[in-house]
Amino acid sequence: MSNTTADRIALLKTARVLPDLINNRLKVAPDDEALRQYDRTAGKWNSYSYRQLADRILGWRRAYATLGLARYARVAILLPNGIDAVCADQGALSNALTPVPLHAIDTPGACAFILIDSQSSVLITNKLSRWQAIAAKQIPMPDLKHVVFTEETQLPAGSGSGVRLHTLEQWLKDGAGVPDSALAESPEPEDLGAIVYTSGTTGRPKGVMLTHKNFLTNVVDTTDCLTPVAGDVFLSFLPLSHTFERTLGYYLPLGMGCTVVYNRSIMLLAEDFKVVKPTVIISVPRIYERTYAKIQAVLGKKGPFAQKLFDWAVEVGWRKFCRKNRLPVEHSPREFLDPIVRRTLTRRVSQMLLDQFGGRLRVAISGGAAISQKVAKVFCGLGMSVIQGYGMTETSPVIAGNNLQDNQPRTVGHPYTSVQVRLGEGDEIQVKGPSVMRGYWNRPDATKDAFTADGWLKTGDVGTISEDGHLYIKGRIKEIIVTSTGEKVPPVDLESAIETDPLFSQTFVVGENKPYISLIAVLNPEEWEKLARSLKLDPRDPESLSAAPARQAALKRAKAAAANFPHYSLPRAVTLSLEPWTIDNGLLTPTLKLKRGPLSTKFAEAIKKMY
Repeated sequence: MSNTTADRIALLKTARVLPDLINNRLKVAPDDEALRQYDRTAGKWNSYSYRQLADRILGWRRAYATLGLARYARVAILLPNGIDAVCADQGALSNALTPVPLHAIDTPGACAFILIDSQSSVLITNKLSRWQAIAAKQIPMPDLKHVVFTEETQLPAGSGSGVRLHTLEQWLKDGAGVPDSALAESPEPEDLGAIVYTSGTTGRPKGVMLTHKNFLTNVVDTTDCLTPVAGDVFLSFLPLSHTFERTLGYYLPLGMGCTVVYNRSIMLLAEDFKVVKPTVIISVPRIYERTYAKIQAVLGKKGPFAQKLFDWAVEVGWRKFCRKNRLPVEHSPREFLDPIVRRTLTRRVSQMLLDQFGGRLRVAISGGAAISQKVAKVFCGLGMSVIQGYGMTETSPVIAGNNLQDNQPRTVGHPYTSVQVRLGEGDEIQVKGPSVMRGYWNRPDATKDAFTADGWLKTGDVGTISEDGHLYIKGRIKEIIVTSTGEKVPPVDLESAIETDPLFSQTFVVGENKPYISLIAVLNPEEWEKLARSLKLDPRDPESLSAAPARQAALKRAKAAAANFPHYSLPRAVTLSLEPWTIDNGLLTPTLKLKRGPLSTKFAEAIKKMY
C-alpha cells in the first residue's frame, strides 16, 4: 500500500471502532515508530513500533480478561501520559470495556467522586500512594474491585476495603495464558469509548458519555483542519484525560501512522521542544502566551531599539500573513521596505521563535480557550501560524477550526464537516451531529437541560457567523461580565491579554453589577522583584503588594497589555498577590481553568475594598 497522505486518510476512514486505528496501521506499517517516552531509570528515550505497541495492548487485553468484568464495565485510568496510559485505554476498549480517564494531578477527593459516580470496577494508577490518598477519604466505593499499579513491584498484603491490589508485572503475567477465545468480542461503534468528566468550574463534574463513533467522526473531520503527514512527530504534554489531547494528540496521530512523543514533565517542556524537535503540537493558549512573555522579557533587557526591530519584523510578516489569508492589510509608510526586511530581519527573528519549539514545527494547534490576539499576531507574523479551533468535551471535542490555507486568528474557523452549527436565543452557539455526546452519565435531567427541544446541544457560548462561514466566539453566557452601566466584558479574553505582560502569572477580572472592572493578579516573582526595586519598595515585604505605587504601576501595565479592548473593559482597581492558584488549593480545574466561584469567595474582602 502506498504511503501518501490521501492513503492514510482513506485508511483512517475505514475504522469502525477506536482499536481499529492502531490495528489498521499495524497491517500496513508495523515497524513505523508509534510512541516514544523517557525512561527515568535507564536515563534514555525508549521507542515503540506499532507492532510492539499492539503486542503490549494484547497483553493488557488478556490481563483484563482475568478480572471477570462484565461487558461495558468502567475502568478508571489515573496515569501520567505514556505507553501505559495508551495500553490501559486500548486494552479496555478492545475488550468492550469503558475507560474513565482521570486527570493525573487531580485531588484525591475529586478522584474518589469520579470512581463512585462512574461505578468503576477497576482503577489503573501508577503509585500506591495515589490509591492510599483516595482510600483515606473513607468514602464507600462498592463497585471498585481491583486496583492495578504500573510502577510498584511490591504491595501490602491486604487493602482492608475489599479491593484487590495488583502490580502490573504480576497482573500481566496472570493474563499471559488467557487464550484468544476468552477475550471479549470487539465493541460496536455506538458503544461508549469513554466517560470523560468535565472540569466542573462550578459544582460537581458530570460524566460525558462519548461513543466510538463520536470520537472517530471528530478524528476524521480534524484532517480538514490538521492533516498529519508521513514522518510527523507530535509532542504530547496536555493530559490524556483532556478530550482535546485525547482526540487530536492521541487518536489522530496514531490513526495516521505518526509518532507521539511524551513530554517528561511540564517543567522540562522547553527543553523537550529542543530535544524532540516536534513537527506538530496540540496546546492551550497558555503555552504560546508564556513563550511570548519570555521573548518580551528578553527584549526588555536588550532595550527599546531591539523591541522596535522585533515589532518591525512582526509588522512585515503580519502583512504577508494577512494577504495570504485574505485579511485586511495594515498599511505603513515604510511598507515599500517589506521585501528587504522580510528577507533579513523577519527571517532571523522568525528563526528565533521557531527555535523555542525545536526548529521543525509546521503546525501549532491552539484550543481550550481563546488565544490573545496580540500573541496570535506575533506568532503568525513570524511564520509560525497558530491554528485556533473551538469545541467542548460534549462534542468529542472540536466543533470548528482554522487551517493553514485559511487561518483567521480572530475566528475559530469553519464548522467541521459533520457538525451543524446555528445561533439560538441570545446568539448562543448550538450544534448537532454525529460527534455530539450521548448524554451525561446517570444524569437524565442534566442531559435534557443540555439540549434544545428539537435536539441541538446548547454550548453556553455566544457567537456570530460571518458571511463566509467563519465562526466568532464572543464569550460564555454565564461568564460574560455585565457591569452596572450595562457594558458586557468577556473575562477570559481580557485575562489572556493582560497575561501577555510577563509581570502577570495569573489574572482574574471581576465587575458583575459593579460600576467598573477590577483585577486580581498573581505576579511573576522575578518581575515583581524588578518592579518593586524600581519603585523603591521591598519585594520581600508583603505590605509592598498593597502599596499605592505598586498598584498604580501594575494597573498601568495591565491597561497597556489590554490596550485593544474598549475603555470600559480596562481595570480601574487591582489586588496583587504572589500566592499561585493551583488545582491543590481548589482554585483551578484539572484543565487549568479558573474556578471563578472559589476565587470570588477567597478574595471577597479584597473585592469589596476595590469598590
